[in-house]
Amino acid sequence: MNFIFLGPPGAGKGTLAAQVSEEYGIPQISTGDIFRENIKNQTELGKKVKAILDSGGLVSDEVVLEIVEDRLKKDDCKNGFILDGFPRTIPQAEAFEKLGIDVKVVNFEVDNDLIIARLSNRRVCKNCKANYNVKFMPPKVEGKCDKCGGELFTREDDKLESITHRLEVYRKETEPLIEFYKKLGKITDIDSARDSSLVLVDFKKLFPKK
Repeated sequence: MNFIFLGPPGAGKGTLAAQVSEEYGIPQISTGDIFRENIKNQTELGKKVKAILDSGGLVSDEVVLEIVEDRLKKDDCKNGFILDGFPRTIPQAEAFEKLGIDVKVVNFEVDNDLIIARLSNRRVCKNCKANYNVKFMPPKVEGKCDKCGGELFTREDDKLESITHRLEVYRKETEPLIEFYKKLGKITDIDSARDSSLVLVDFKKLFPKK
């Protein structure tokens, strides 16, 4: 049960990945999280990534692939995994294909207006990082986290100019992956414009637990 979750920011990939991870007992893997973990633990890869980022450079596809490959060798990936945010580009996807890992690609379909509504109304807790949406999933008390009472704030990349830029980057760099995986017969579309509980029901029908 190896999955790649593909879709624009705000499509609900992270939310569903967390639910599937719990239901199927497989880890949700995000390259950003791996970077942070390696840097924190001062691994060889972490030192390499930190040096690149500190110099203002971009982490190359080779290094990203090395980090992903290293993570997939861990014991918790024996029964499967969910890759959320990788691959981002055709060269990354081509390099990943050479590893010979059998994956199912889930493409999250949602229109731009809903993405903007989801992201621009998103609020995050400063303490426990819980997510809310003032339009679709508001906290019980305005500006306060239900879980820990922490202050809620709007992330910089959830401001309108930033959302527009992120969508442009996605359309240019990552959207071509849909066609790439279609040609390989590996892609399944899922309507993620609905409540995440309904998306999960569909997912379980499409990919029943073994």
